[in-house]
Amino acid sequence: MSDNLPAIPGMNNGVASSTGSASSGNGFLALAGRTAKLAASALFLKEGMHLLRSHMKANANAASRLSEMNHQAEVEPQFISMIADVSTHLNAVAEASGEMVNAADAVDNDARGFNGAHEREYRPGYEASNGSGVRQAKPGYYRRSGHRR
Repeated sequence: MSDNLPAIPGMNNGVASSTGSASSGNGFLALAGRTAKLAASALFLKEGMHLLRSHMKANANAASRLSEMNHQAEVEPQFISMIADVSTHLNAVAEASGEMVNAADAVDNDARGFNGAHEREYRPGYEASNGSGVRQAKPGYYRRSGHRR
């Protein structure tokens, strides 16, 4: 499934890259890459759920038609009831996949919002750090050591 996702800078086979300009898994590009991958995965899930929903709706409609035809053919009521139950359950799956679409949409929106906020907050420092030519401390160093506040 993840083979269909686009390549994202700062990521190496779905894992935050520790090479290049992202100096660790907590680096600016690595975090941006992970949230971008989360957004892409949510879109991929959303697409899959739309396909599942349409497939389940079609199957539910077919089961409903089959139930009606069996009723007209005077098939045993217990079998007609079983087919009607299948139609009901397929409709329930279709509705649940619609709820998954909403959840995936929320994850996508939240990940994009986080990415935008992260970009606005940390991009200037990242650019300044890379432009200075001076080796910088690893992300989180000052927070752990208490050297800078």
